[in-house]
Amino acid sequence: MSTNSSDFRSPEPNFPALVFGILLITAIICGNVLVCLSVYKEKALKTTTNYFIVSLAVADLLLAVLVLPLYVYAEFQGGVWSLNVIVCDWLMAMDVMLCTASIFNLCAISIDRFIAVSIPLNYNRKHIDHRQIILLSATWLLAFAVASPIIFGINNVPQRDPKECKLEDDNYVVYSSVCSFFIPCPIMLLLYCGIFHGLRRWEEARKAKLKNSIQACRKLQHAAVAAALPQLAALPASLPRVIEQDLAQCSVDDLDDDMQPSCPLPPEYNNSPIQSVAYAELQNSGQRKKRAKINGRERKAMRVLPVVVGAFLFCWTPFFVVHTTRALCESCEISPHLMSTVTWLGYVNSALNPIIYTVFNTEFRKFFHKFLHSCC
Repeated sequence: MSTNSSDFRSPEPNFPALVFGILLITAIICGNVLVCLSVYKEKALKTTTNYFIVSLAVADLLLAVLVLPLYVYAEFQGGVWSLNVIVCDWLMAMDVMLCTASIFNLCAISIDRFIAVSIPLNYNRKHIDHRQIILLSATWLLAFAVASPIIFGINNVPQRDPKECKLEDDNYVVYSSVCSFFIPCPIMLLLYCGIFHGLRRWEEARKAKLKNSIQACRKLQHAAVAAALPQLAALPASLPRVIEQDLAQCSVDDLDDDMQPSCPLPPEYNNSPIQSVAYAELQNSGQRKKRAKINGRERKAMRVLPVVVGAFLFCWTPFFVVHTTRALCESCEISPHLMSTVTWLGYVNSALNPIIYTVFNTEFRKFFHKFLHSCC
């Protein structure tokens, strides 16, 4: 959401802004196209969370294609708007809508993750259901609703300076900032607090359950060894070293959520006619149909999302604070260079998300490496 002032700027061409803008547009397009391609081509990435990430990438792509070229052109002209005011209003509408769509997509992701943690049995991880379709549709419809006053002419104020492209109505500036940032962000942060609180409780319950399973496995092995090898029954109550080593490998952190730890038994027991029914049940429990729970890949994906949210807050909070202050405080002197800096910082966020996915998400990183290797 850019605002440019020509009162304090020199009309001389700003070549650093042009160079930086071209590099930024290229980075945003390349990075977010890779995100969309990776989800489209890789079966492992076709998850509900990643569909929301694709929606976020589409918003960033549209921002780079529809908004940034005109903004870079205005910055190159020293902040002086030399195009038609209709084009300026279109630019402001697209700017507001796409920036709002970005944060609403992040908010929708947090809602989706909260549902996945709170009611995992009713959550569909592989296919989008009606709940997720509603969330995705609402993000874009609400973003359009926030930007619609510009489309309906709120920017057409009397004595408008045609050489300045900005949001003319200060009341609308406050309204759009509240709707686009100051309401969704606290909701998003509260949801993530709830998500990590639920994950912590789930991890504790999972570790306790696996610990009990391993203890039951040890007892069962003692009984099995005593039945299959009676000569070992008189020995101290310790398992053979091979079995102890196998049990030691049953790390709580490495086991999948839906799998019980396997109980390795000696070959003598497997060949013995005396076998425990309980042991057979325990072995077969690992082959049961998996229930809807939070798997390891999904937990890793959740760890990426706070980084995405943190980067968004870091990039856009200065802009919204300065932007709102400028609208509410007429006597405050805010440098046009400060406005330009915080606006550029906000746009940089659209190039950061693909980098974050590459660094923190193994599946995205594998596809990026494979794709770049095949191209280069």
